[in-house]
Amino acid sequence: MFNLDVLFSPANIFLFMAILTRLSGLFNSAPLFSTYPIPVQIKVWLAAFIAFILFPIVQANTAFVVPTSVPALTVILFKEFLIGYVIGFCANIIFAGVELGVNMFAIQMGLSASQALNPASGGTSPVLTQAYTYLASMIFIVLSAHQWLFSAIYNSFKSMPVGYDFAFSPAIVNQIIVFTGQLFNISLSISLPIFGVLFITDVLLGFTSKMMPQMNIFMVSMPLKIYLGLLLSLVFMRPMAEYIAVLIERFLNQVALVF
Repeated sequence: MFNLDVLFSPANIFLFMAILTRLSGLFNSAPLFSTYPIPVQIKVWLAAFIAFILFPIVQANTAFVVPTSVPALTVILFKEFLIGYVIGFCANIIFAGVELGVNMFAIQMGLSASQALNPASGGTSPVLTQAYTYLASMIFIVLSAHQWLFSAIYNSFKSMPVGYDFAFSPAIVNQIIVFTGQLFNISLSISLPIFGVLFITDVLLGFTSKMMPQMNIFMVSMPLKIYLGLLLSLVFMRPMAEYIAVLIERFLNQVALVF
């Protein structure tokens, strides 16, 4: 029989709150889970369900000290939320890099005016950017990449247990900086093939306008760059999907090992 006095003791309640807060930070910044259309109620119940699964494991491996005041509890919950948010932020760099890279060649194509609501970020972005965001989301689901995120959360309770101690080791801080720096590498890798071709097209159109001044180059360049950009997007769709899949697997595996 369960002893309800022990099960619902202040230590267990506070520990469950800390686990739930760390998962809430993850869901507020992690890819797919932080997607705009997902109802908040679903994310809250999912975080509570996962916290219920992690609770006995964390309880058996953590010597949790019950906070004696509201400020102490606030500090602990803030720390837990920050840890979960940082893990989700590191994983979300992939999607931010893909979005930034596609924005670069979408603007070069002349699609900067075709802005629409992007459900992944809650803001507006070119339609082509949203297509690649959905592509990355589908790859994320197919690879079951959420397992790497939950592995990172599980490992974080070992390296940064629940309590008053709040110190990121130099190795973790350095790795977070490395992850953030990968944003521009990812964006350049995504955009460079199409952006390079469109840039060369602009140069050739410039030479054409000099050789044939009577030709209205602007009436030709706009549809030409859009058609060429869409064609190149279809041609490079499969290589980019394979590159994003490898990137997600390698990146999230590193996140799970760091934390």
